[in-house]
Amino acid sequence: MATPTLCFLLLVLFVSGAGAQQIKYSNISLGSSLSPATYSSWPSPSGIYAFGFYQLGQGYEVGVFLSGIQQRTIVWTAHRDDPPVPENTTLLLTTDGRLVLNSADGGETSIADPIESAFSASVTDSGNFLLRNPSGDIIWESFNNPTDTLLPGQRLSAGQELFSSISATNPSTGIFRLKMQHDGNLIQYPVQTPDTAPYSYFTSWTDGRGDNVSLNFDQDGHLYLLNTTGFNIRNITTGGYPLEDSLYRFTIGSDGLLRLYSYDLKQNNSWSVRWSSTNDKCDPKGLCGFNGFCDLDNQEAECRCLPGFDLVQRGNWTAGCGRNFTADDCKSEQDGIITGNYVMESVDSMQWEDDPYSVLELANKEACEKACLEDCNCEAALFTAGKCSKQRLPLRYGRIASNGPTSALIKVGAPSTDENGPTPREKTKEVRMDILIVSMLLACFGIILLALSGIIIHRNRLWEYRRIRSKVENCGFGELMAPRCFTLAELKTVTDNFKEELGRGAFGTVYKGMIWGSDKVVAVKRLDKYLAEGEKEFRTEVEVIGRTHHRNLVRLLGYCVDGPHRLLVYEYMSNGSLAGVLFSREKQPPPWNERMGIAQDIARGIHYLHEECESQIIHCDIKPQNILMDKGAKISDFGLAKLMGPDQTKTFTGIRGTRGYVAPEWHQKQPITAKADVYSFGVMLLEIICCRKNVDWNLPEKEAILEEWARDCFENGEVQKLVGDEVVDKRELESAVKIGLWCIVDDPTLRPSVKKVLLMLEGSLDVPIPLPLQPFL
Repeated sequence: MATPTLCFLLLVLFVSGAGAQQIKYSNISLGSSLSPATYSSWPSPSGIYAFGFYQLGQGYEVGVFLSGIQQRTIVWTAHRDDPPVPENTTLLLTTDGRLVLNSADGGETSIADPIESAFSASVTDSGNFLLRNPSGDIIWESFNNPTDTLLPGQRLSAGQELFSSISATNPSTGIFRLKMQHDGNLIQYPVQTPDTAPYSYFTSWTDGRGDNVSLNFDQDGHLYLLNTTGFNIRNITTGGYPLEDSLYRFTIGSDGLLRLYSYDLKQNNSWSVRWSSTNDKCDPKGLCGFNGFCDLDNQEAECRCLPGFDLVQRGNWTAGCGRNFTADDCKSEQDGIITGNYVMESVDSMQWEDDPYSVLELANKEACEKACLEDCNCEAALFTAGKCSKQRLPLRYGRIASNGPTSALIKVGAPSTDENGPTPREKTKEVRMDILIVSMLLACFGIILLALSGIIIHRNRLWEYRRIRSKVENCGFGELMAPRCFTLAELKTVTDNFKEELGRGAFGTVYKGMIWGSDKVVAVKRLDKYLAEGEKEFRTEVEVIGRTHHRNLVRLLGYCVDGPHRLLVYEYMSNGSLAGVLFSREKQPPPWNERMGIAQDIARGIHYLHEECESQIIHCDIKPQNILMDKGAKISDFGLAKLMGPDQTKTFTGIRGTRGYVAPEWHQKQPITAKADVYSFGVMLLEIICCRKNVDWNLPEKEAILEEWARDCFENGEVQKLVGDEVVDKRELESAVKIGLWCIVDDPTLRPSVKKVLLMLEGSLDVPIPLPLQPFL
């Protein structure tokens, strides 16, 4: 241990605000490679730091870590939101100067994106991984791409952010962020919130102190803010900690707190906290999710649900809490007195930070309870010092605080009682039970009648069926209406040897063709890669897809299994894709009513795939390029996620779908449900509303990412900006935008089902206000 320690103490580290630096580094030449099974990392000269593979669960991640100490610590991770890679993956600095991950099936993922080809790589004793050009200039470095940690010599420049990890054992992006703002302020927020004061919970109070302020980190643990002139405008930590035999790191924890850690190389045991942004572990906003609140128990944060609420997702407090009762009619009239099926429950010393929609001057808590019970919009209230602040759900950033006599009043379902006969709710249940019994009897009678009819029809058609079946080509199907089996030679003739290319998608290339002896035009998709599954499994999946019939789905007409070749034959759509309709510069996009009709068509098609097929089909790649236009909109490529192997998608991360449309749960290693398609539909719905792509860097920065701009416009009451000069009814526009924002909620359990989306688009279901978000329960 003495040799690494000595080398580490000889480092000359970067001092923020100074010019060039001289740091010892190891040289890694072109053609070098790493593998988890063999040589897994490249060390720095002292061996303190290393760059390469580290194990995470059953897989491996690529990053920078402290390897020369007993407690190995990860300080940087590449592609932190991607799933871990398997043991047979190779990290390669290619001979043409690219740093890539190569998977066993030939997939390739770039680790760095320098502006020019690299000539060499190196790991410094400061923990920085570098790529250099032939002149020795740095063209890429991990220090400029921080994750959740800063090291001495590293700076956080204006506009850059640190994002917390999900947990100590999961490096994926968590729920807190630290941003060095362009106004000079260093501020913490929950993720996916605007950079505005109501969402912040830690600030340096240095706004207006100059442009291009940066957070700097010296070797002695000194963290401070410098402006462009090199003037220290604020110390975050005092510094002056021991230099000898010590390591330091600055991290935003998964609990949202900032901490400066030190490690004593002589003791070589564990990290110690030298400084923390606060001792109040309930301070980070969003720790306990919507309708939850934080309470300190022996200085440790404990999350709990409000009365009448339960945890939405077990073990995940960031998902928040949802009602554990069914909300009945808001109120009824009995004996001229307005009452309801609700009571108010109280939690003392509670506070939350959403703005109330109404504030009343009332004498006592009982009056505040009565005011909320008689108001259909009121779902909770805060009573303090004679003021009753009425709130709607969801409630954000709740916590127990000892700084005032505040009472939180929560509206919950009233308990049932037998004192005066059945309650209205019980009467409703009795009526519903009668209806249920009658319905079941009618259903049983109908089933018997259908069974008898089926037996008669079956006997009459059995002989005809056997005759027809004997004439069907031997393609492995026994149904006349199943997709036709083509040979590769036949499809070469149909497409004139794959002459006219219509486009390329996530799964292959599409060619135009014509069935001989008729004028029927078809689209032939040639799947790019050999399938992992066998011929029988492929035929089975094609049969499932072939049995899907809906006017908003492109029909599968045939297929080909010829050696390693797999091809699919679809009906041809002459009007191109929705992407061409929306994003074309040569022609005007469709008017508003037509665009909303297109959105409803797509929702109907997805609803059929999710809920009306024999087996549920999750599309996994909903996007405008996969929506083809005929008299209406039709979804293509459905079911191909079932046909393709798990690594044979457009990206090389194991995630199915197209960047920009992929739901967050793909990155978070969560089970994928039909709600992933709802997320993709939400992104596309915003594109349909605005007639622009979801990411367009040619627009001003605040408008470049569509979902963020749409959310800002909605919050500021400026939704008309989304459609420019187009005349659209404001209520219809707001409703469509709210539906889109609901669909792209990060938590899949909070997204509406596609059935509810369709009902909202049709106007049959009211659209609740999406910001702040509240769950569809």
